[in-house]
Amino acid sequence: MKSINIVLFQPQIPQNTGNIARTCAATGAHLHLVGPLGFVLDDKKLKRAGLDYWDKLSVKYYDSIREFYRKNPDGKFYYFTTKGQNKYTDVTYPDNCYIVFGREDKGIDEEILFHNKETCLRMPMLPHLRSLNLSNTVAIATYEILRQWDFEGFEVSGHLTKYDWE
Repeated sequence: MKSINIVLFQPQIPQNTGNIARTCAATGAHLHLVGPLGFVLDDKKLKRAGLDYWDKLSVKYYDSIREFYRKNPDGKFYYFTTKGQNKYTDVTYPDNCYIVFGREDKGIDEEILFHNKETCLRMPMLPHLRSLNLSNTVAIATYEILRQWDFEGFEVSGHLTKYDWE
């Protein structure tokens, strides 16, 4: 099965990270948390938002962005930012790609963006709005990648409890 790596650079809001952890569990994505974090990992809000999914996902922690890059030297990175010049749907995502998201209040450091212009991606939205919620953005990006991969290995049809679709 193909793999997605979701990277959160200095997340500040525990509920967002908890929601993203749940998305990772549901999609088999690996979660990478790059510090410093704006909360402690045993935060009640973080655990509550992630529900009982924490044991169903892979989480790696890094003290800094330098450590993250050092430990993932061959990664194919895509940076999601409101400053991006390319739409997130214009990319064909490879297996084991890394989709990187910045802090809720500041985004990704502009020096990183400047040196990665071609892989800075934007989600189109109405002008003069700041941004989408981080956990929503991660979910949209993750499901775009899975869509491109034709949801390989995923259950794509559901079942009713009381009724039969036939």
